[in-house]
Amino acid sequence: MRIEETLQNIISNVLKELYNIDAEENTITLQKTKKEFTGDLTLVVFPFVKAARKAPEAVANEIGAAVAEKCPLVASFNVIKGFLNFEINKDYWVDFVMDNAEVEKYGFKSAESGKAPIVVEYSSPNTNKPLHLGHIRNNLLGWSVSELLKADGNNVKKVNLVNDRGIHICKSMLAWLKYGNGETPESSGQKGDHLVGKYYVLFDKHYKEQIKELVEKQDLSEEDAAKQAPLMLEAQEMLRKWEAKDHEVYGLWETMNGWVYKGFDETYKRLGIDFDKIYYESNTYLLGKETVMKGLENGVLFRKDDGSVWADLTGDGLDQKLLLRKDGTSVYMTQDLGTAQLRQKDFNAEKLIYVVGNEQDYHFTVLKLILEKLGFEWGKKIYHLSYGMVELPNGKMKSREGTVVDADDLIDEMVATAERTSKEKGRGEDAEIEDAAHLYYILAMGALKYFILKVDPQKNMLFNPQESIDFNGNTGPFIQYTHARIRSIIRKSQEQLHIDLSQAPDTSAIELNDKERDIVKLLHDAPSVIEQAAQNYSPAMIANYVYDLAKSFNSFYQDTPILREENVNLLKFRLKLCVFVSKVIKNMMGILGIEVPEKM
Repeated sequence: MRIEETLQNIISNVLKELYNIDAEENTITLQKTKKEFTGDLTLVVFPFVKAARKAPEAVANEIGAAVAEKCPLVASFNVIKGFLNFEINKDYWVDFVMDNAEVEKYGFKSAESGKAPIVVEYSSPNTNKPLHLGHIRNNLLGWSVSELLKADGNNVKKVNLVNDRGIHICKSMLAWLKYGNGETPESSGQKGDHLVGKYYVLFDKHYKEQIKELVEKQDLSEEDAAKQAPLMLEAQEMLRKWEAKDHEVYGLWETMNGWVYKGFDETYKRLGIDFDKIYYESNTYLLGKETVMKGLENGVLFRKDDGSVWADLTGDGLDQKLLLRKDGTSVYMTQDLGTAQLRQKDFNAEKLIYVVGNEQDYHFTVLKLILEKLGFEWGKKIYHLSYGMVELPNGKMKSREGTVVDADDLIDEMVATAERTSKEKGRGEDAEIEDAAHLYYILAMGALKYFILKVDPQKNMLFNPQESIDFNGNTGPFIQYTHARIRSIIRKSQEQLHIDLSQAPDTSAIELNDKERDIVKLLHDAPSVIEQAAQNYSPAMIANYVYDLAKSFNSFYQDTPILREENVNLLKFRLKLCVFVSKVIKNMMGILGIEVPEKM
């Protein structure tokens, strides 16, 4: 039992004995004592003052004295107004290190057998373009949140919805037919997703030219010209043919999507991203259309004079939402209605989490509401994990204009930057060439993932590749280097000093210095950090925790010549502490999808 739980139990009993207050243990909140005060854990006594009928300081002193008498782990206490600060016995911290240093997954919980899963959807790419920087944030966030929820003892299923149909897909297909001359990934030497994306950009180029020509020659407004442009009319006709399963259109669709899927898989592998199940919009939109038609029959939805089908949400303070166009083709909302039903059927989920950018906040509010109106009570289980956009120093990205930062290009740039920076710093020089190449890759991925995940998901972020790869400061490579440094200390203790860590030291006379105590207290916090981060769906809390731990260890290392310690028991204890820190760094970085090297 952790010290917080022990104190909560004792405080609950003390409150009953002193003031006849019935307080459940989980309602008694202990906080980390502020650095300017003496102590390890602080109890705020104001919630009990009224029932105790005494001044806050008096209540705090009475509780402190009673707890200190009952709990030998409390070395002392002090009171600052209504704040009761407990200082924990040093033996507790020493024993804590010895008891947990070798625990492989300290702070992680195991999932209960048979527990309903939490389904996390992320990635959700369109098959008309390659993955870009915005997709990277989505993928890294979704994967990391999934691992975080697992660490907190949840059964998690990671899913992807591929948006493989719709007008945007037809645009790439039509442009390829008109301008492609039979080009393939093999003939061009391009990844399939890049090739298809090229034609999406090409469609937009020719489409804009047609709009401009219509405006100039026929004196149309840009809005009317956009509707009448031949390319757009052809793309709309192609979509209708696709939904009618036209043989030629459907065959081209399968071919070009096959190119894209192969390209996606390569990028996912480089990012370390995986899924338990992949859904395809082409398989879910029909169920969505069927659901809409049932809602129309039941009077939940309505049809306008032009034949389109809508949900009227004005009574809920929203607007009317289109579900089927007048030509009978579906929209995003249609397929989301179908996909949600398939997921619930497949998993009977405890929660359905959608990792989607904040520009879709309204969409998910509407999705939940429509599902509930259609009689699906489990619609309440949907949670939109809304995240901010990724921006660059030169502004936002635009897919149609080809101004996105391609994911593959960015990964290549990160690896090259990692190699250049490592060589400048003298990292990786002793490694063999093959190992050095892998080191540069994991440093690049560590830099990229950490830089993105350390930012609170709800905030927009500015991505700076050069800044992310720095070996100093709040970066992935700094933490990776700290782990490699710790592993080097442990190796040297065995190879040069022949220390056997399987033999426990005598810790009875060990006194922790301030920096050791800071490290131990941070390690002690790991379980609660995981729990709080999972509750907030925030890998950023994990990132900032592991940075604080790495920073605290480096401060200790600078002041403490670990391997030159002459007291063998203290040396062994400090090595145990090193083992503990390295395990927690490795596990926490693992939640972020970041590999930490043994050597640098």
